Amino acid sequence: MGSEHMQIGEVAARTELSLRTIRHYEETGLVIPSARSQGGFRLYAETDVARLMVIRRMKPLGFTLEQMRDLLAATDRLDSREELSVEEREEALKPVRDFEQLAAERVADLRTQLARAEEFAATLREHLAPVPHS
Repeated sequence: MGSEHMQIGEVAARTELSLRTIRHYEETGLVIPSARSQGGFRLYAETDVARLMVIRRMKPLGFTLEQMRDLLAATDRLDSREELSVEEREEALKPVRDFEQLAAERVADLRTQLARAEEFAATLREHLAPVPHS
């Protein structure tokens, strides 16, 4: 085992994902450990950590496992060493553009929700403020 591989505990610490979540993503085929130790432990490379970070960033935006799989397939194709024609590259970029647009829309929705939540909290603080007596 070289220093380029990490065990699941280190990956969990770096990604702030639980061991259970990482194993779930493995079971669903989103992230497959790059190797196994002689003892059968999962070993992860930097590319695996990068995939987990993409998934971690998609999750709070409400993307499904299938959508995550689709985006990762597109980015895998773009990141591969395979020479892509202009048409193939454009075809691979289309889902990335679509996901970027969806992400931007969901971020805007979250900003609106956050603003409403902050307004609500401010209203509650107003009710908790001491009332001056005249």
